[in-house]
Amino acid sequence: MTVLGVVAVLVVGVSVALATWQASSQVEAAAADQVTHVARTVAASDEVRNALAAGAPTPALTDFAERTRAATETDFVVVMTPAGVRFTHPNPDLVGGRFLGTTDAARTGGVVVEDYTGSLGPSTRAVVPVLEDGRVIGLVSVGIARAKVSQALADLWPQIVLPGLMAALVAGTGAWLTARQVRRETLGLNASEVARLHDHHDALLHAIREGLVITDNEGRIQVVNDEAIRLLNLPSDAVGVHVSDLGLSRDLADLLTSARQEVDVPYATGARLLLVSSDAVVRQGRRTATLTTLRDRTELESLTGRLSATQGLADALHARSHEAANRMHTVVTLIELGKPEEAVSFATGQLAGERLADAAVLAAIDPPVIAALLLGKTAEAAERGVRLTLDPDAHLPVIPGVESALVTILGNLIDNAVEALSGRSGAAIVVDALASEEELLVTVSDNGPGVPVADAEAIFSRGFTTKPGTEPGGRGIGLTLVRQTVTALGGQIAVSEPPGATFVVTLPTTPQGAGLREGDARD
Repeated sequence: MTVLGVVAVLVVGVSVALATWQASSQVEAAAADQVTHVARTVAASDEVRNALAAGAPTPALTDFAERTRAATETDFVVVMTPAGVRFTHPNPDLVGGRFLGTTDAARTGGVVVEDYTGSLGPSTRAVVPVLEDGRVIGLVSVGIARAKVSQALADLWPQIVLPGLMAALVAGTGAWLTARQVRRETLGLNASEVARLHDHHDALLHAIREGLVITDNEGRIQVVNDEAIRLLNLPSDAVGVHVSDLGLSRDLADLLTSARQEVDVPYATGARLLLVSSDAVVRQGRRTATLTTLRDRTELESLTGRLSATQGLADALHARSHEAANRMHTVVTLIELGKPEEAVSFATGQLAGERLADAAVLAAIDPPVIAALLLGKTAEAAERGVRLTLDPDAHLPVIPGVESALVTILGNLIDNAVEALSGRSGAAIVVDALASEEELLVTVSDNGPGVPVADAEAIFSRGFTTKPGTEPGGRGIGLTLVRQTVTALGGQIAVSEPPGATFVVTLPTTPQGAGLREGDARD
């Protein structure tokens, strides 16, 4: 039997016991009231007063007592002297004998009600005084056999037990149906298994190093673990709160409630770069919730960004080494042809140009990582036929908290520009950076086709791209990350109208969100 069944049986049993006790009390009270009422009525009658005044029993008194007993369905009506000598009794042989029972209170004008075993057996009886001018001139006792009281209670049993049995049947059926529904909802697990599963679930939520958020179909958070609270800066009492009330951006709120499957979508929030994956939870063909996982890629993306910058610089040096070999061959050939002046002029002229270009970048860009990024991107762009230069008036000082974010911003903007210019004659990109005490202004300009006015806002939406989606995870992410990173720093980004495209990024020199402390992610 299930716990619900046991509880139902106990409730019905206690209810029946209470009903029985209440019925017994009512039957006892009714019997006491009946004998008391009859006794008072007899004691107030003239027949009794006259007989007691005469001092002897009369046939009329005996007849009156017996008629009263039969009419009231009591078992005895006894009229007696104050000393307890019987004037009447259902058994004539006992007339003149002593009344068996308590009469002390009645002799002083009170009433006695008791259960007593007398000459007729156990009975519930009442003894009342017969008063004349305030004087007790006799006593009247009326009684009902206890067998009749028990029978009256037994007659009530069907009215007590049948409703109890019906209640037990209803409660048992309800308990069975409830237990069946609970078993269905818990996939057949019993209480101990559900408790063990809850313990495992709670331990797992606190142990895993990925953020986990589960929302219902209305968008309210049902489950959130400690890591998700940390990554999204949620309040500790976020369970039950609607996603729209948590201060999250619209894009992230959509991911947390989306019914579509998303895999490793990069998202910049506050000081972190997250990979967000979400999918619908389906049960019996019906969507019941949305499960979202959050992975903190901040540190890895920082290393990736630094590695990308270093790799770009290495590629630039590799390209320079090939170029140097070609120039050396040219110089040697000019010498062999007997033209040493031309050889010296050629070698020193090319070398001076490269040194000037590199020196300009290193002099204008103080953060080494950003300088390395620009040198590497210059070499990469040159290999694709694009000329990347730094504005002569550019200057980028070291600004705490934005270095890694600038790698994300410049890296993605330059890559986007190179993609747009690939294959075009005379393709050129100009990077500029100017800093004041209040803000930092970064621009990336190209002479490509530009961004149509109608798409000026859409290009920053995740998934928007004019390029084939051949890479894992799709494309159209780079500019989205740029905007998210700029927004996290408390800045703004805008793009000019065609021809060409100029992306202007304005950042405060004391960013409110500290940006992506470590992040660098590029499409």
